[in-house]
Amino acid sequence: MQNHRLTRRALLAASAGAAALGCARAGAASALRPEFRCEEQPDKGRIRFLEGDDPILTYNWGDQLAEGVPKDRTRACYCHPLWAPDGTVLTDDFPKDHYHHRGIFWSWPRMKARGQTVQTWHLDGIHQHHRKWLRRFAATDSGALDVVNEWRLDDGACVGQETIRMTFHRADEVGRAVDFELAFEAVGGPVELLGAEGKGYGGFCFRFAPRTAAVITTDAGVQKGDSDNLTPAWADLSARFGAAAAMAGAAIFLAPASPCKPTGWTLRYYGFLGPSWPGLKAWTLQPGAPATLRYRVYVHRGDAAQGKVAAAYAQYVASAAAEAGPPEKARRHAAQLRSSTPGYG
Repeated sequence: MQNHRLTRRALLAASAGAAALGCARAGAASALRPEFRCEEQPDKGRIRFLEGDDPILTYNWGDQLAEGVPKDRTRACYCHPLWAPDGTVLTDDFPKDHYHHRGIFWSWPRMKARGQTVQTWHLDGIHQHHRKWLRRFAATDSGALDVVNEWRLDDGACVGQETIRMTFHRADEVGRAVDFELAFEAVGGPVELLGAEGKGYGGFCFRFAPRTAAVITTDAGVQKGDSDNLTPAWADLSARFGAAAAMAGAAIFLAPASPCKPTGWTLRYYGFLGPSWPGLKAWTLQPGAPATLRYRVYVHRGDAAQGKVAAAYAQYVASAAAEAGPPEKARRHAAQLRSSTPGYG
């Protein structure tokens, strides 16, 4: 009996030691994968997300104005800088050819609210203002930033609300994905949105940093020039940015189940990509009925081929289908989100 007790104690001790060793190994493995984190700069109206020490994106929630730029170009509620996995800055802010362009942003050149013709594109008569945070989340395998902003006329009246949700995914050897969901809703009366006359641009926009050797690629192949009317599933701009010797780039993917599809894409070799919505046909927002846009931004090393953009898009489509599940389950999930989340459309 005594020998049995000793044997049992030895087994328990061995098990405990193995468990401790397993935890230590798990901890060591976890330590090899840096956690996501965020750095807040309240005095500058900014928050930056990182994976370990590698920066991902900065969201500017407060007013920003570059030195030497007219005061009426002051803006808030947009993303800049956005970094590629190799540390290359991909976005531009206050470019001299278009002071109103601002990293990754969402705006329209033709809007009507309260009987006034205004626009968030050129920041004329209406501006985006931070209202509140819904979530600022950084963990081991992902990060998230959810925020509610208001559209205010120059007299201070709030005429619209936007709920912006970003999800930051872990980088692999070539790229990283950042998901965007943008829900827009009128407040106190209708708001009309319309793209630029004759071209349709407006909606979700990406202004690229200064570059050389730029190439725009879509799912149909390399695009030789600018365009307004193509309707690809994705578009990519790759180049050598700044003084970098290596190529890097970023692509915008359309979410397969996005309820608001672009009517065309604005593709510009001066450094702009944008799926145009609603394009040349006006869309009227109503209180209590948000319009929702969904995109994935995929940043990568190399050009579109080296960055495996087509494969990344295929993986995005497959994962979206798997997450949606059977149609009835997807409908129930969407209904639950609408009932429990302010601004979700």
